[in-house]
Amino acid sequence: MQQSDYSYWVKLASSFAVFAAFSMIVVKIWAWYVTNSAAMLASTTDSVFDVAASIINFFVLRYALTPADDDHRFGHGKAEALAGLAQAAFICGSGLLLVFHAVDRLKDPVPLNRPELAIYATLFAVVMTFVLVLVQKMAIRRTNSVAIQADSLHYQSDLLMNLAVLASLGLSTMGYLAVDGWFAIGIALYLIWGAREIAMHAGRTLMDKEMPPEFGEKVEAIANAHPKVHGIHDLRTRQSGRTVFVQFHIELDDDLKLVDAHAIADKVEAELNEAIPEAEVLIHQDPLSVVDTKSDGKNPESA
Repeated sequence: MQQSDYSYWVKLASSFAVFAAFSMIVVKIWAWYVTNSAAMLASTTDSVFDVAASIINFFVLRYALTPADDDHRFGHGKAEALAGLAQAAFICGSGLLLVFHAVDRLKDPVPLNRPELAIYATLFAVVMTFVLVLVQKMAIRRTNSVAIQADSLHYQSDLLMNLAVLASLGLSTMGYLAVDGWFAIGIALYLIWGAREIAMHAGRTLMDKEMPPEFGEKVEAIANAHPKVHGIHDLRTRQSGRTVFVQFHIELDDDLKLVDAHAIADKVEAELNEAIPEAEVLIHQDPLSVVDTKSDGKNPESA
């Protein structure tokens, strides 16, 4: 994918997330103020943290797109994973606050005022969230952005949460007042579980987790397709933002000139960049005899 396409999709997804979150929070605050529903407060609190998380994404994704410089020679892509960790912290914090409020509501349940307004507000949130998730899914398919994936995971949970709020409001209007508090606790626990998933995903990126096995198989197949490459070893991969870093050793004949070995490595690198445009490739050339000596467990300098 071209850098311009990547930038377009992550900026579109992050900008729309900010707009959607702001519009939902305005509607939900009004509905909570009128109805005094704990479940609606839970939904409102979640939207407040959505705004904070989306604003973080809005700026972090733009920073992550900044080209490499003298201080960050590998680029700024890991800022996306840091944004994912920040979102996890926001979500976990909101979940704990909701538990405290819901327990208080269970101790002292109160009837709702004009619950139909809360139902309309929640329906609006369902539609807006559904459209946002669709936009994010398109962006993820084209960019594989960690930050957008984290944001999308949260908004997918919001769809279920808003449906739960609808059920809670409906039951509360039928006289089941305690349901309001129990649904708020359920939403809080769901948010905390989602925060765990986001934090683990971001952590894997920050810890340079290896790319999936099928990615390594693809790299190996492309490298070995060159007729003068006898094999590859020490393949290492990791992802930072949109960039996938790939490094490995290729095994070549001993009698090749340095300029010829360099040309072969360049050719393999070009093939990889064509097949995986987001890859940054580093190739080391090894004489075949040195590889054989290493595999025999001997010191090549003493051979």
